[in-house]
Amino acid sequence: MQPRSVEQFFDGAPTALGIYETAERMAAGLGPHEIRVGKSQISFRRRRGFAYLWRPGVYVKSSVPLVLSLALPRDLGSRRFKQIVHPSAKIWMHHLELTDSTQLDAEVRTWMQEAYGAAG
Repeated sequence: MQPRSVEQFFDGAPTALGIYETAERMAAGLGPHEIRVGKSQISFRRRRGFAYLWRPGVYVKSSVPLVLSLALPRDLGSRRFKQIVHPSAKIWMHHLELTDSTQLDAEVRTWMQEAYGAAG
């Protein structure tokens, strides 16, 4: 069953919900966008998605409450990312494990702003 709301997506995961709320406020400060709640992730979208949040513990054994994935037009090369993958010619997905909302700092906001701009 697909969650219909943010609250359903984070049912039983209050730490992940708190981190999500910080990420949502960060995204809201960038400008207009749509929030889509899917079965496996929540996406922040303009013409295309620019940020995705998902709960790794739902899929694999993990103590990480939430992962923020940013779709960027280049490889940032930061060691903060758990993984950077290149799924298509113009997109690099950067996966940042989040254990608390303090990790959503000014550097992450800059990256999210770049992803927002690239999502048109």
